[in-house]
Amino acid sequence: MNKLYYGDCLTIMRDMPMGSVDLVYLDPPFNSNRDYNAIYKDETGRPLPDQIEAFNDLWELSEDRQRAIRMMPVLMRDYGIDDEIVEFWKIWMNALRNTQPSLLAYLSYMTERLLPMRSIIKPTGSVYLHCDPTASHYIKVMMDSIFGHANFVNEIIWKRYGAHNDVGQGSKHFGRVHDTILFYSRSDKRTWNQLYMPLDPSYVESTYRSVDSDGQRFTTTPLTGPGGAAKGNPVFEWKGHTRAWRYSKETMQRLHDEGKLHYSRTGYARQKMFLKDSKGVPVQSVWTDIPSLVGSNKERLGYPTQKPLALMRRIIEASTKPGDVVFDPFCGCATTIEAAHALGRKWIGIDIAIHAIKRVAKVRLEDRLGLRENVDFVIEGVPHTLEGAQDLWERDKHQFQKWAIEQIDGFVTSRKTADGGIDGRLYFSVPGERDLQSMVIEVKGGKSINPTVLRDLRGVLEREQAMMAGLIIMDDLGTRKMANFHREMGRANDLDINGIMYPRMQILTVPEILEGKRFKTPSVARGRSVSQPALPLG
Repeated sequence: MNKLYYGDCLTIMRDMPMGSVDLVYLDPPFNSNRDYNAIYKDETGRPLPDQIEAFNDLWELSEDRQRAIRMMPVLMRDYGIDDEIVEFWKIWMNALRNTQPSLLAYLSYMTERLLPMRSIIKPTGSVYLHCDPTASHYIKVMMDSIFGHANFVNEIIWKRYGAHNDVGQGSKHFGRVHDTILFYSRSDKRTWNQLYMPLDPSYVESTYRSVDSDGQRFTTTPLTGPGGAAKGNPVFEWKGHTRAWRYSKETMQRLHDEGKLHYSRTGYARQKMFLKDSKGVPVQSVWTDIPSLVGSNKERLGYPTQKPLALMRRIIEASTKPGDVVFDPFCGCATTIEAAHALGRKWIGIDIAIHAIKRVAKVRLEDRLGLRENVDFVIEGVPHTLEGAQDLWERDKHQFQKWAIEQIDGFVTSRKTADGGIDGRLYFSVPGERDLQSMVIEVKGGKSINPTVLRDLRGVLEREQAMMAGLIIMDDLGTRKMANFHREMGRANDLDINGIMYPRMQILTVPEILEGKRFKTPSVARGRSVSQPALPLG
């Protein structure tokens, strides 16, 4: 069955069977922060006061990222990468560490994911990586290392008509109007379907200048055999002309009878090539015929870098057959999924943001395609039970934190405090206030929780520009301990907003969240998809 996963594709791909997908298309998050901020602004109706965490914090050489980089040579060898390439990577990483640290963080993040990705692609499969020209040359070196230079197929240039080209008053560069798509195969046995583009009208006018008695436009091509008699082409007389012909005398007679020969005034024959029989021009590696999504295009779902369906259709049609599995590990607004479904392919999509998953499930799959959850597709990775939440915590603590915050209509934030006490924020409207106000959120998934957590959170509340603070814990801590927690939270007093009293500090357990309970706040600025009839996402 078609699957939509919530989570980090790195974690999910580790559990996917080897050789299980036919095509991978990925548009990785090189600058996704602007994508997600735009979505959240669209959902809340206002810009959020804090910077939303998407992936931008991953492009810093944090301690965790440094540890991953140090382990990269071991990881590459585990996936069968040659020692010579591993040694090259060590040198390259050290050079980037001092010159382009954010690029090093990004490349190491992508390498971690491309290594298991290679394993799940069938020998007949292919991968298309969509990237920005500012990093495409670095990524190509990375792809050569993982998939093999011999398996490089094309560098595709996609001209994004209507894109902002960064050329204005005083600019000192040419217009930046294209993206790069790197096309690799898993082996030399890749699936390939030649695609064609319509002939240019001016070419038709200049080439197909003749019209037969049936009104069909045609051009002509020589019938003489290439290389002449020396190459074994048959020699005979036809309509007064003796030549080494391309075809046998019997075939020439058949073409004559079918009206596919054109004769000069001297009776010299040429073969008719009809416009109606032309497949068009084979698609080349520069794509200028697929415009980007601009203005009020009906495909748009709010993603600034959303790709058009026509682009996805071309890639899927070229490298898969009906019934094949198409996989997008950064599916975002799921253009790949919609194109795959329309072409009769199976699909798998992954996204790390539950806002994207809910939007895809509601807008793309249900409203646009008429698909039904658990009938036509399933959503995986979203906890429905306490046990499911505990399993997510054990597998991926960061993803559990994101799920808990987003499930209560909050937003994960990259803003850090001295004690790291802000994991996210819940935004709400207050009468008389123009800007959105917020509740700072901290998530604790472990079992060892004591009142110190609340005292620290209260300190964060006092220092931060927030009206409230909320704590999310895995489960009830017992009557006595919960009473102590509520007593400690009560010391922060209540907040009077328009005559309604709200506790400044509140606590929720995962079972309460799964039952639909939320923090008590004024009207929450939450996504439109969340305010639709509830999806069974927990």
